[in-house]
Amino acid sequence: MPCHAAQDWVSIAGWPALSCREGMAGAQPGAHVVPVAGVASFLHDQARGEPALQQHDPWNKPAWEAAQPTPRPGLLPPCPKARGAGGSLGPAGAECPEAERGRQALTGQGDRSEGYGIVLDAGSSHTTMFIYKWPADKENDTGIVGQHSSCDVRGGGISSYADNPSGAGQSLVECLNQALRDVPKERHAGTPLYLGATAGIRLLNLTDPEAAANVLAAVTRTLTQYPFDFRGARILSAQDEGVFGWVTANYLLENFIKYGWVGQWFRPRKGTLGAMDLGGASTQITFETASPAEDPANEVQLWLYGQHYRVYTHSFLCYGRDQVLWRLLASALQTHGFHPCWPKGYSTYVLLQDVYESPCTAAQRPQTFNRSAKVSLSGSSDPALCRGLISELFNFSSCRFSRCSFNGIFQPPLAGKFIAFSAFFYTVDFLRTVMRLPVATLQQLEAAVVTICNQTWSELQARAPGERARLPDYCAGATFVQQLLCRGYGFDERTFGGVTFQKKAGDTAIGWALGYMLNLTNLIPADPPGLRKGTDFSSWVVLLLLFAAMPLAAFVLLLHRACSAKSPSAI
Repeated sequence: MPCHAAQDWVSIAGWPALSCREGMAGAQPGAHVVPVAGVASFLHDQARGEPALQQHDPWNKPAWEAAQPTPRPGLLPPCPKARGAGGSLGPAGAECPEAERGRQALTGQGDRSEGYGIVLDAGSSHTTMFIYKWPADKENDTGIVGQHSSCDVRGGGISSYADNPSGAGQSLVECLNQALRDVPKERHAGTPLYLGATAGIRLLNLTDPEAAANVLAAVTRTLTQYPFDFRGARILSAQDEGVFGWVTANYLLENFIKYGWVGQWFRPRKGTLGAMDLGGASTQITFETASPAEDPANEVQLWLYGQHYRVYTHSFLCYGRDQVLWRLLASALQTHGFHPCWPKGYSTYVLLQDVYESPCTAAQRPQTFNRSAKVSLSGSSDPALCRGLISELFNFSSCRFSRCSFNGIFQPPLAGKFIAFSAFFYTVDFLRTVMRLPVATLQQLEAAVVTICNQTWSELQARAPGERARLPDYCAGATFVQQLLCRGYGFDERTFGGVTFQKKAGDTAIGWALGYMLNLTNLIPADPPGLRKGTDFSSWVVLLLLFAAMPLAAFVLLLHRACSAKSPSAI
């Protein structure tokens, strides 16, 4: 079934939108001006009715900020030791000596060795630790940050420890011990350590705020036991996740600024890429747009290297891969009594408590059911019925804007090329590498989805014997990706041709973590690139004079030889 004609394809715009309204209508116009780095705590303060801006005073020149309506350079985060204390924050080096020492370590003012930073990406299904490294000399203080190493935490995401908060902290120990080895000992104290929790904790915070707070407190206790410069464990807002993923992708691909062969930073003319992230509990789409958003709740304005960027971003909660699978399972139980997206020949027992415990399946939850009951469910390999179940996830019935994506969410026209990562990449990569199916066009992607959904359980196992745990869900995952891109976001054959499915840029994973750290450590400045050269101006003058003198000297030498050849003495 091809994509339907575009009928108001678009999504929401503006900043900030309360995390509890993620996927719904966003905040109203007139939002406060806050630093991007402080959005998560701003949302928390705003929800309590407190004047959040008083807790985000500037203490140095910023990297960027979310601004309404006029963009200006952003604000650095408050002093780590004072965050959450509610007191006034002074300038760096005054009331915030710890932060000043951290800045010196990050910028190389303290010594000339490398700088390191650690980010724990606490997702809904798992946690990954990323260690980043960069040269800390002033010549390179515009960035050049790359991934030094990473570590996948064993077990589920920290939100899965709601009934055992201490287990969330304990789960991080193995990777934190690796960080002790990967970061030189003399750099431990100056290495910032962050934990950002995403949609899994946002969902838990909606249903059980006390449990979410207990989990974050437990991981904080563990992280503070290590010798790194711990800067806090925070719940990222939906917009944080989208914008920082966009920053990461464009930073790594050198779309903001590039170091030229002549030794000077310059701004490439190729423009930025849009970013699409598919996690376990939510999905984000973020891209640069020329016009102001009709709904300001998902518009972010950034200053990066002296350049203004107007960015559209929206996150759809409950549209991450894992939550979509639970929603489809609930629908299959109630509608068919079998699962059309599962392969024929596959069957398993489903615990009803697992199906209906998520807020994402609340609308499908029966008024009364036996939480401990297990139901046997079998697959049928039916692509058409599977597509029908997934199409019910998208609502196109109303739109109060000139155009919408789905669920009444404003989205401007798709602009430029896009990079799709996380579960977008893993899903399409399975079709390409394991199923050996072409997916370069929307038509090919749709055909590939039909092919995998027609596979039986034995056929799938023969193709990928090492992926037995995930195999039953590849049909549903692939169908959802195809429907989300085509019907949800409104990609057609032309715009889909500009989508790249990619896991890394070089050796660095694409995701929100690097962009998050770049912001909080101020490694992306607001200054124009022309003010930051790799070599002193006087050195370049000497080099240019040498280059100019060389052809002149060669010309004089050739002229002298020619004159010598014509002189009588040469005969």
